[in-house]
Amino acid sequence: MKKTINLCMEKQYYQEYYELERKNWWFRVRNQILMERVAKLVKGKQNLTILNVGVATGSTSELLTQFGEVVSVEYDADCCEFAKEKTGLNIIQGSILELPFEDNTYDLVCAFDVIEHVEDDSKAVSELKRVCKSDGWIVVSVPAFMFLWSHHDVINHHHRRYTIPMLEKVFLQENNGTITYRSYFNAILFLPIAVFRLVSEAIPKKWIRKGTGADNHVFSQESIASRWLFQIFSMEKPLLKAGMTFPFGVSAMLCWKMKK
Repeated sequence: MKKTINLCMEKQYYQEYYELERKNWWFRVRNQILMERVAKLVKGKQNLTILNVGVATGSTSELLTQFGEVVSVEYDADCCEFAKEKTGLNIIQGSILELPFEDNTYDLVCAFDVIEHVEDDSKAVSELKRVCKSDGWIVVSVPAFMFLWSHHDVINHHHRRYTIPMLEKVFLQENNGTITYRSYFNAILFLPIAVFRLVSEAIPKKWIRKGTGADNHVFSQESIASRWLFQIFSMEKPLLKAGMTFPFGVSAMLCWKMKK
């Protein structure tokens, strides 16, 4: 009986996260920004072989199918099974530290908000490079700036937040390609988010944190605040698409081109 209850609770959690990935203001705009960057990177190429690592309930893999055939990897076995059943995607249970693929397999390798979850991020990036084809692309995103560390990071099992120089250093440890793009994003909301996180650490969690306590649960998906946040964050999309880069932000992204 206890096992059945636990399984039901896990399925409910994954269902909630499934909805969050597709309806939450931050996920929606982040995913649009990342897909626009991928589109600019591949320059109209289609039928790419794509690996998406750390897919959770699969929303980014669904979006990546516009560029080619996507194979997804998720570390959490239960989440992997839920996402496969829910989406029908090709999702394999595995670790970014030991990807179950041959060298030089994929045209495009993505890891969106993943490498901050592993202690050995150098090994994780090395694995992304190993399975990427010569002349292929790698795209990653990460949370930015350690001074923004909060209960949100603890709940999400982060090991660190990055500056762009930190992220560049991890990629440049192996001289097998070049950085073609890097930028912070979620910059317009940087100041209010920074203030919220710094202040929230001094306030009892139960007063302002809901659900798991992650930032995504501070406002409901249907609230006016969430709609405003979506509109404000969306203002960055045309700027980034036009080639502008931000000197700060709550998140950062980097694109890497493997050597031929």
